[in-house]
Amino acid sequence: MQTLGLALMGTGRMAHVYGPKIGAHPGLRLEVIYNPRMSSATKAAEQYGGRAMDDLDAVLADPAVDAVVIATPTDTHVDYIEAAARAGKPIYCEKPLDQSLERVDRAMSALHAYPVPFMLGFNRRFDPDNAALRDAVTRGEVGRLNMLMSWSREPSPPPIEYVCVSGGYFVDAAIHDIDLLCWIAGERPAEVMAAGSCMFDDRIGAEGDFDMTMTTLKMPSGALLHINNSRACAYGFDQRLEAFGDKGMVQTLNHRDDNLVRWNKARTVAREPLKHFFLERFDQSFYNALDEFHQAVTEDRAPSATAQDGRAALAIALACAQSANTGTAVEPNYGCTAGC
Repeated sequence: MQTLGLALMGTGRMAHVYGPKIGAHPGLRLEVIYNPRMSSATKAAEQYGGRAMDDLDAVLADPAVDAVVIATPTDTHVDYIEAAARAGKPIYCEKPLDQSLERVDRAMSALHAYPVPFMLGFNRRFDPDNAALRDAVTRGEVGRLNMLMSWSREPSPPPIEYVCVSGGYFVDAAIHDIDLLCWIAGERPAEVMAAGSCMFDDRIGAEGDFDMTMTTLKMPSGALLHINNSRACAYGFDQRLEAFGDKGMVQTLNHRDDNLVRWNKARTVAREPLKHFFLERFDQSFYNALDEFHQAVTEDRAPSATAQDGRAALAIALACAQSANTGTAVEPNYGCTAGC
């Protein structure tokens, strides 16, 4: 197996997700951990291995670095993409590309000018359950796809400081569901209709954002896709999918620590609340996503989650936000200046 030496860009929460996954993959070697603050890079390198570096030019010029994993704050992604592309380094970038279509187009222009392999970290495509449901739909198990539904509810709202810089609920969180459902359906919506409300944390509403939303994507085929999001859920991290067609239905179910179904004098079917958040529930998906990146780079093919997918998902998310704020159906802006 060909081994790739990686530079992990950033030392925040997502870098701590990717660090162990890189170390566990037989075809990946953590060569460098980069942060402009050397103390942060050193601390992470002590934890996951690799050399701590704070000089971006030196990282990208290092011949031991075959590719980069960008796990920095969203507003820095475009700058790092441009720099890595100019250096000829394959890129894995955590989602989203950016919160602005204009900046995304800037990144895509760089990838068009310097055509290195690029993969966007839509990890939920690589969750085994989600991938199995897509395979079932693709094989025609449900017949013609009529409806595709996603329930995505988080245990509790994030800190208000995060909400203020998140880009809004659709861009921050619903974008995962948007990409996943469009990937499963094999098409992108002609128009979207969305509604949002704030029922759990008034501070989120004061920022002009929502903590629960409902979204309908109307596809060119006539299929309807529904996304149900909530920033709070009393029983844990609720993550389910359902594909309904003219020949049947397939579903994914929540993961639990205890999957026994109990019947006794006191209760029937009852189970313990859901205990996982996204880092636990989708743990395997991050490894699988990096494995796809490794295979794509070493086999000289395009990764399956592309920059074009990222731009489309952002365009749809922004259209959803506009729809929720105006109460009207909105057509996503799929136009792009380069490579779309």
